[in-house]
This record gives sequence, structure tokens and C-alpha cells, in this order.
Amino acid sequence: MEPIYKRVVLKLSGEALAGSKGTGIDIETVNSISKQIIELHKLDVEVAIVVGGGNFWRGRYSQNMDRTASDYMGMLGTVMNALALQDALENLGVITRVQSAIEMRQIAEPYIRRRAIRHLEKGRIVIFAAGTGNPYFSTDTTAALRAAEIEADVILLAKKGVDGVYDSDPKINSNAKKFDTLKYIDILNLGLGIMDSTATSLCMDNKIPLIVFGIDEPDNIKNVILGSKIGTHVKED
Repeated sequence: MEPIYKRVVLKLSGEALAGSKGTGIDIETVNSISKQIIELHKLDVEVAIVVGGGNFWRGRYSQNMDRTASDYMGMLGTVMNALALQDALENLGVITRVQSAIEMRQIAEPYIRRRAIRHLEKGRIVIFAAGTGNPYFSTDTTAALRAAEIEADVILLAKKGVDGVYDSDPKINSNAKKFDTLKYIDILNLGLGIMDSTATSLCMDNKIPLIVFGIDEPDNIKNVILGSKIGTHVKED
């Protein structure tokens, strides 16, 4: 089977890298995810990754802290996750580049759109770290922004512990209904919380397809790329 997408942005939450530990980095989990990503690389899919930092720091823990300082702490968490992911991928034999939206030349390239695209064209995996480099913007918004900038075919939103988008929390409501397809306006109108409203609007305005699926099944990333009808597909047409 041939992949149906040529260039993708894979959005990984920080929690996905923590595994069963819930916080920090679980090396076995990172290696498992990296092996899934390698499968895309073998299919000649150009892969860019946006990684979150919630396994180290989440702004909601910091009600008494300045929001800007808290957000920058979260960005540093994404850099640690990006370096862990880079190490795991390169141990599996794939060349990667970490590009940071906050300059830190000793450990990562600065984010430069043309350079990122060139890396992808050369078959390298690019990991975008430090969010957008600005407070008040989530890594969901980063995924939408980078996907628009590099002209990605789709955003793959890999979730831990859930296999798609539901009308309510399936962990609480056993009768929760799963959506097979949605439009971005439905996400906003129904307040589904897949992505924050800024990211959702950016995807909607730029007509970027989004697939929300569970990462717990080891072949899901590859299966999505090959066109399997798993997860929830979000698009405007």
C-alpha cells in the first residue's frame, strides 16, 4: 500500500512520552513511538514533529505564577522532549534535526522555515521545539502554524488513552459518542476541546486536515498514513 500523505506534522503530547509513569520521560515509550515514526520514514513520508511539554510542566499548576514565566518553563520542557526523541530516532538510524523557536545554538537549530523544508526534502525528520517561542500560545497552535508554514498535507494528532473525538469524556461517560468525521466549526461550536480555539481557527482558515487517533496501538501512525479509517477525521469539505 502507498501512503496517502507525502508531508505530515505529527503532534505528540508530552504525556505520550511519559508512558505509564505519567510524568518525565519513559525511555521504553519514547523508543516505541520512535519505531512507529520510523515506519513512516520507510514509506518515504516527510515527517515533522511538534512535541508538547506537559510531562514536565503545565501552566495550570501555576495559578500564582506569572503566566509568561510559566509558559516559558513549558517551552523548555518541550526542548527536553525533543532531544529525547531525537536521540531515540538517531539510535534507530534516522537523521533528525531539532529546530527551536527559542534560540539555543548549542543544542538545536533556530527555526527557519526554508531550512526545515530542505531537511524534509532530504529525508530528515524535523522536530519543532519550544512551541511558537511566544507565551500564551499552545503547542497545538504550534502544530497548526508549522503545518501551514511547511505546507503539510495533514496534522496527525496522536492522543494517549483515547482513540478519537467524543461528544463527552469516554472515561467518565460510557455512553459517549465517537465522531468519525467533523468540521472545524463543529469543534468550536460544540466546545469539544481537541485543540484550543486559536489552533482550531488556524487549521480551519488554512484548510489543513486533522486526524485525531490513539497512539496506544503500536501500528496506528502507519495505518493512518496508509488510509485506514481509524480515529476522527476533521476537515472542511
